[in-house]
Amino acid sequence: MNATTSSSKQQFKAVLLVDDDRQLVDSLRTALMDDNFLVDVAYDGEEALLKAKVHHYDAIVCDLMMPKLLGDAFYRRATELHPELANRFLFITGYANDSGVRSFLSSVPARYVLKPFSLQELIDAVNKLVA
Repeated sequence: MNATTSSSKQQFKAVLLVDDDRQLVDSLRTALMDDNFLVDVAYDGEEALLKAKVHHYDAIVCDLMMPKLLGDAFYRRATELHPELANRFLFITGYANDSGVRSFLSSVPARYVLKPFSLQELIDAVNKLVA
């Protein structure tokens, strides 16, 4: 039996990972790839928006506080382009006590995890997004 006729065909999901912390990005990218995700990376909101314009992503993992274009602004612009992404975002933030962050997160259908989080917590959250 060849791979194309196998009933156990692996379905890979594409994830855009957006964060300006390169060390965190490297760790998250490795963990997501180990869990069979195809991972694309952007280090700021503007770069992420360019990628979202030309690629289809099953999920977007996005920091809220980034240079050039904050996560909330990136979310609004990306979901204007692709409305189906509205419930495919997972935000990561260390600013849950900030009233603006809380207000934004409560106003959108996106999920979030709070920094610090475990790699397994993030992987579980991404798997729920793409299920």
